[in-house]
Amino acid sequence: MAAFALILCGLLALPAILTTLKVEDTLIEMDFFQESFPSEKTAGEFLLEFNDEEILHVDWDRKENVWRLPDFQKFTSFEVQGALANIAVMKNNMQVLMVRSNRSQAQNVAPSANVYPENPVEIGDPNMLICFVDKFSPPVLSITWLKNGEQVSEGVQETDFYPSADNAFRKFSYLPFIPQDGDVYVCQVEHWSLENPLSKIWEVSVLTIQETTENVLCIVGLAIGIVGIITGTVLFFKGLRMRNSSRGFI
Repeated sequence: MAAFALILCGLLALPAILTTLKVEDTLIEMDFFQESFPSEKTAGEFLLEFNDEEILHVDWDRKENVWRLPDFQKFTSFEVQGALANIAVMKNNMQVLMVRSNRSQAQNVAPSANVYPENPVEIGDPNMLICFVDKFSPPVLSITWLKNGEQVSEGVQETDFYPSADNAFRKFSYLPFIPQDGDVYVCQVEHWSLENPLSKIWEVSVLTIQETTENVLCIVGLAIGIVGIITGTVLFFKGLRMRNSSRGFI
């Protein structure tokens, strides 16, 4: 299966002081349109990102804005028709570029993946598993969650494609879960660059939870020890000062 994609990524840097090159804030607009052959399936994306955080993206099917945080609408607005017009122009330009390049295919770049919990794990406490897929191209990706070998989809949420390094992409998938000892979760990633799905396994184990608890206790113990050292030092010098003062009255 082949894909042809036209991707534009605009970067606006807002320096705090114009006389320096230090950049404080970045605003990224990412547009892409792609078509798969021989299926002729089309896809596109329009996304605004500020300091690596999504502001909004346009839902390609419903043709409407999807705000990452609803409160963003209180401070700004965006006309969805402008994004759709950009996509239409890119579709037309891609047809021209395909002819000029003799339909040469871009190189597929395989993704990397990592799975981790949102919060420290405790048996029976609701939590969230995060599957982070990074550095892949083109932006055609399927993420599937498995629990003990069975596919799960209830509550699963995914982000849009985000720009990554070297003109690649990244994506997050979220699975709400309640940890139970022995449960095994798999984030399974399918991409055109992979002959077989990429699977990342995460397992609930008492050992992992004990290690988390031990780390917390270690940090608390270290903090108490540091406080004790500081308190002891203060008391030592205070006692030394009082002894020197008492000698002065003899």
